[in-house]
Amino acid sequence: MHKYLVIFERAGDNYSAYSPDVPGCIATGRTSDEVEKNIREAISFHIKGLVEDGSPIPEPAAFTEYIEV
Repeated sequence: MHKYLVIFERAGDNYSAYSPDVPGCIATGRTSDEVEKNIREAISFHIKGLVEDGSPIPEPAAFTEYIEV
């Protein structure tokens, strides 16, 4: 099992999410709970496709830090 950083953003009346370590894998939802569920499913589906294709699974590498300015 891998643990990927996911960025959640408010997008008007909805939410969006993506993982910098899984390029092209994004999700949206009406609520923060819905977008979290959707991004989990999207990443899982993406990884399953990579495995089926014999492609490498991306290693988690992204990190986050708050910077005071």
